[in-house]
Amino acid sequence: MILASSSPRRRELLALGGIDFQVRPAALDETVQPGEDPQAYVQRLSRGKAQAAAAAAPEAVIIGADTTVVLDNEILGKPTDGNEAEAMLRQLRGRTHRVLTAISVLDSASAAQRDEVVTAQVPMRAYSDDEIRAYVATGNPLDKAGAYAIQFQGFKPVDAARFTDCFATVMGLPVCRVLSLLEQAGLPPRLERPPANCHHFDAAACPIYPLIDQDGGQ
Repeated sequence: MILASSSPRRRELLALGGIDFQVRPAALDETVQPGEDPQAYVQRLSRGKAQAAAAAAPEAVIIGADTTVVLDNEILGKPTDGNEAEAMLRQLRGRTHRVLTAISVLDSASAAQRDEVVTAQVPMRAYSDDEIRAYVATGNPLDKAGAYAIQFQGFKPVDAARFTDCFATVMGLPVCRVLSLLEQAGLPPRLERPPANCHHFDAAACPIYPLIDQDGGQ
């Protein structure tokens, strides 16, 4: 099993699924193509990462993923510098935006590929300009789509009281959906419950992954 990503957040999340894997990042040009909508964009990058890693690993199962932030149908990628990071955070302040994470599972031996795009609605709190500047000064936003990390404890940009979607999708990898795609490919069995602490501020019931009750029903 290979994770075609250099993201430490994705490594951390995939490890919650109890899967043994290697990390082999795949570098791609992440420029948005003319007329490309956000879902097509993240799906193209996710597939491209999986396919690039598969070229060097003909007997492996590859997991590719990509995440983007979308506000008013505009893709907010990774900021080029601190000024752009501050501008993005001001755009997002006090508003709800979408985060899209695409997942691709590719069996390089058979060339069979399964894809999914998971969307989360993310309400941001009304943080101050001083908070923005202090956060940007940490350097944390510079490798993040939309210039923020939902899990960053020193800033906490998301309005937790209004956030009801998948925490791990915003963080970069909804591991429950990865496990589902692997199961569809005949690989590891599906977990009866999502991994603890991967999906929500308070580890509440996952809104995406169907839990199995004590009687065995969905």
